Amino acid sequence: MHKALDALLDLLDLEQIEEDIFRGVSRSAIIPRVFGGQVAAQALVAAGRTVPEDRLAHSLHAYFLRAGDPGAPIVYTVDRIRDGRSFTTRRVVAVQHGQPVFHLSASFQTYEEGLEHQAPMPPAPDPETLPTAAEMLPRYADHFLDPGVVDRMLEARAAVDLRYVDAPPYGSIGEPREPRSQVWFRTNGKLADDPLLHVCLATYVSDMTLLDSVLLAHGRGGWATGDVVGASLDHAMWFHRPFRADEWLLYDQESPSASGGRGLGQARIYTQDGRLAISVIQEGVVRVPR
Repeated sequence: MHKALDALLDLLDLEQIEEDIFRGVSRSAIIPRVFGGQVAAQALVAAGRTVPEDRLAHSLHAYFLRAGDPGAPIVYTVDRIRDGRSFTTRRVVAVQHGQPVFHLSASFQTYEEGLEHQAPMPPAPDPETLPTAAEMLPRYADHFLDPGVVDRMLEARAAVDLRYVDAPPYGSIGEPREPRSQVWFRTNGKLADDPLLHVCLATYVSDMTLLDSVLLAHGRGGWATGDVVGASLDHAMWFHRPFRADEWLLYDQESPSASGGRGLGQARIYTQDGRLAISVIQEGVVRVPR
């Protein structure tokens, strides 16, 4: 297993300090605050630890309340809202320095047969034909305010093989494009068969690129180029069908709207054989510096 993936799995293996109370730590991030995907994934781990194994996560809804401090532990308190015959609901509050920094509600369901349909998978090239992050990022080093960002991004994302189909926002600064973006991703190594683990890792990755399409619509490069400032506000995911995070997943993203200093991203995540696995929606602060 890749060392970075091993470290990420350790990060998601929360310490239980009391019944329904867990503690997690943070890893170094590209910017001096806790990465939103990390706290979302850890909160889902905490919720899942209190749910029977035969009930799988089918949705989460979350709010990012404050910037997390990467130098301090995060305490996750789980509230057992409901245990029904088919569905289980959990609420998780993440606390640092005595204040809530993140809130998540998650629902879990026993397996059921039911009606089936899905939106078709859009066209996308074979992920193996696309450049890796290590091949792509150095091309844009002179676009960033701090050239050291390239090394930090590669380190922060080393556990995941993430490949852009087209140039990322910082690769087309000043050139507004259709507000759509596609990336392929999978973990850099095989994972255990625990379905919760795969859901949590997809949650972790889902916060990496979802607002890219907002930036593309306006020809903005992103926080690392200095032409916008931003942060995640809320995040919602629906898990439709089984998938593995260690196999290629297509993250098809678009932005239907930006207004009031906020931008909305929505996406679908497909398995390589075309099954719709996850739907995602996120809103974030996207401001132009004065």
